[in-house]
This record gives sequence, structure tokens and C-alpha cells, in this order.
Amino acid sequence: MSNQKWLMPEEKAKRLAVGAIVAGVLIVLFLVAVIIVQLVQISVAERERENIDREIEKYEQLIEQDEKNLDYYESQLWMYQHAVEQGWVTP
Repeated sequence: MSNQKWLMPEEKAKRLAVGAIVAGVLIVLFLVAVIIVQLVQISVAERERENIDREIEKYEQLIEQDEKNLDYYESQLWMYQHAVEQGWVTP
């Protein structure tokens, strides 16, 4: 009689198995959803990084161009040309 105390009826065992299967499927679906969200976030971050890299490259080109302009404006040739434009004459 003590052995029958620990035995589960067949219907109860089936319900428990179905519950475990449903719980497992729900966990798998949740994990798949988390993976999809992570992949979307990664792709958005990569796109943003590409945009930032393009902007950095653009500003580096502007800095390089402005350095060339600065060198020209600081040169004696520019000062002379500007003075001539303003009406100065050389002897």
C-alpha cells in the first residue's frame, strides 16, 4: 500500500508533461524574441556607427581644406594680393 501512495495517476502525469512542454515552448519563444530584438538593436547601432564614421570623415576633410586655406591666408602672397585689391600700390 505504501508504494501506491507515491504513484501518480496517468492523467495527472499527462497534465504535468503537457504543462512542462508548454512551459518549455514559451521559454523558447521568449528567447527567440530576445534574440530578434538584440539583432535589430545591433543593426541599428551599426547603421548609426556608419553614419558617424561618414561624418567624421567629412569633418576631417573640412579641417584639412581649412588648414590649406589658413596656410594661404597667413602667407605673404595673400597679404600682398589683398593689399593690391584694397588699392595699395608698390613702388
